[in-house]
Amino acid sequence: MSDLQIKYCDPFNHLDSVTLHYKLRSHAVSDKWAQRLVLAQSKYDIDDPGRFYGIGSIEQQQQHALQLINDCINTINSFESIIDRQLVQVDDQDTLNYLHHTFEIYHGLLDQQTHELWQRAPEVVRRALADLNILVHRCESVYRGAQPRHVVTWYGLPKTEQLDQQDYALFEDTVQFGIVYLNYVEIGKTLDDLAVDNDQYISDDAFRPFRHYSADFNVKFWTDDSRQVDQKRAKIKEYYDKNLEFFAEKNLPWGHPYLTSGSIPLADLDEDLDVIPQLTNRQWVKSVKLI
Repeated sequence: MSDLQIKYCDPFNHLDSVTLHYKLRSHAVSDKWAQRLVLAQSKYDIDDPGRFYGIGSIEQQQQHALQLINDCINTINSFESIIDRQLVQVDDQDTLNYLHHTFEIYHGLLDQQTHELWQRAPEVVRRALADLNILVHRCESVYRGAQPRHVVTWYGLPKTEQLDQQDYALFEDTVQFGIVYLNYVEIGKTLDDLAVDNDQYISDDAFRPFRHYSADFNVKFWTDDSRQVDQKRAKIKEYYDKNLEFFAEKNLPWGHPYLTSGSIPLADLDEDLDVIPQLTNRQWVKSVKLI
């Protein structure tokens, strides 16, 4: 297997489709990820084939994100009123942090669904609690620039595999157009997230380095500006320096692999197309194939 083939279609007309090809990179993580992808597809459907970001007008994206997250809050509260806020603006980071913390409490971290509310909640409420995390990040994405990308996940596949120490050398913290990246599957926040979010609600246990991986991936359709990358790197180092005691207690000196920024690139777009116009009306992943 050397290629990844993704077919995109109109969510209301699956016959209206376009297929993009991505060339797999030759490294160990790409191989390990491909094995998880084959396993996921043998047992599960894609969780949300329409999980696209940054395509369409900002106004449409804001309205869509607010509707989704407030509907999610209402579903949870219809079972038990545990959330005392609605989101009025997508850039209300304090409320987003509060909602993310609510998710951490009632959903639990990776493979830790033990809260009594979770245990007695019906499936629709459990799904809403799980979606709360995703929808917080959707809102953050919109107000931080709404860069075009899509995410493909298989929620049911157990997150049992971990990166090896040498795998962290493959991380890249500068996004390049048309690259398929390994998706973060931990439930919590990395050093990158903590630095950007300025989260006052997160518990110590919810700091989760990028350790586990699954079949999940994302495809990004933009290229980072080098100046913004430098600013982000400086912000991450500043956050680390301000919280030295916290990281020292976890035996994580600066430069430790678990503090590595970015993600691992898995494949590169192998097409000479103006991609965004092709996807504007085809924001639905019809199929994913390794060939």
